Amino acid sequence: MERLYKGVLKFQESYFKKEEDFFRRLSKRQDPDVLFMTCSDSRVDPQLVTQSGPGDLFILRNIGNIIPPFDALKDKNSTAAAIEYAVKVLKVSDIIVCGHSNCGAKKALLGDEKELEGMPHLRDWLRIAHPVKEHVVGVFGNEATEVIQHYTEKENVLEQLENIETYPFADEAIKAGDLFLHGWYFDIGTGCMSAYVPSSNRFELIK
Repeated sequence: MERLYKGVLKFQESYFKKEEDFFRRLSKRQDPDVLFMTCSDSRVDPQLVTQSGPGDLFILRNIGNIIPPFDALKDKNSTAAAIEYAVKVLKVSDIIVCGHSNCGAKKALLGDEKELEGMPHLRDWLRIAHPVKEHVVGVFGNEATEVIQHYTEKENVLEQLENIETYPFADEAIKAGDLFLHGWYFDIGTGCMSAYVPSSNRFELIK
């Protein structure tokens, strides 16, 4: 924690002082163009990998970058609330769903659910992504390799994009040409980012 306290003071004394006018303007309102949805993994930093600044991205993070289909969860659903706010209030033009390599949530998804004993919230959350597991098992069986892990991570991105389209307000904006969906995949070890290209049905390197 001491390192974080020092970081706060350094931010206030250096960066903030230089950009005080910018933060004063920023404090009045936010107007991001992009909703960036990714995993809670500490190694994935949306602003770092996109070289964005404060106010550029509306960021939503959760375990495994999972998006429940519309009305899938009958109780409180903060992910749905964030999408709703981004599309209906902020009027973002783009939504990026970004998966990443070595995702612990995907390892848990592919593993034995018994390993999640004592973690009922995590177990129930990962069950939302079971269609991904069913697809992967249908293609590869129950093997567990690095290639299958990567495939699962990317397949999950595509599944979540489809889930966004189940939200009526999002579907309406997409059909009107006001909202565009993007699937990205970040390789932590190489720093490379790939984007899904529908015409080739592949994730292709952003360059």
